[in-house]
Amino acid sequence: MSTLDLDRAWDLHPQVSVRPEPFGALLYHFGTRKLSFLKDRMLLEVVSSLRDAPSAREACAAAGVPDADLPRYNAALAALVQSSMVVERTAP
Repeated sequence: MSTLDLDRAWDLHPQVSVRPEPFGALLYHFGTRKLSFLKDRMLLEVVSSLRDAPSAREACAAAGVPDADLPRYNAALAALVQSSMVVERTAP
């Protein structure tokens, strides 16, 4: 199972569009033409708050992810990194 560093800052790739749906959301990457499904509304909250959070861990906390579920959300975010939907945020 892939993981990412929850204590680093992450963000959606600039070419990714998010379309909320009743089941969660669709993510579409205009550069790679990849489509990802978020089947968890709390994961959508995490992904949507990455930009404003100092770390992925804090984005999870802000979305109300219980500590016991952090490994599952870590794996989901890592999958989004591998598909280039989420990228590490760098200092301007």
